[in-house]
Amino acid sequence: MSTEDRVKATAKNIEGKAQEALGNVTGDPEDQAAGKAKQAEAEVRHTTEDAKDKVKEAID
Repeated sequence: MSTEDRVKATAKNIEGKAQEALGNVTGDPEDQAAGKAKQAEAEVRHTTEDAKDKVKEAID
């Protein structure tokens, strides 16, 4: 996984956590859901890139 991709996924996860926390504080279920969705997207990105790394290692 490239460092840039890892940083982007981590930033998306942090953004999602912040948005979810804001939703918790304000009681806004839309912000809570959007924050959780961003965190899920970040997890998918990490998983995809980890799979790419494993394939690359297997080929090498």
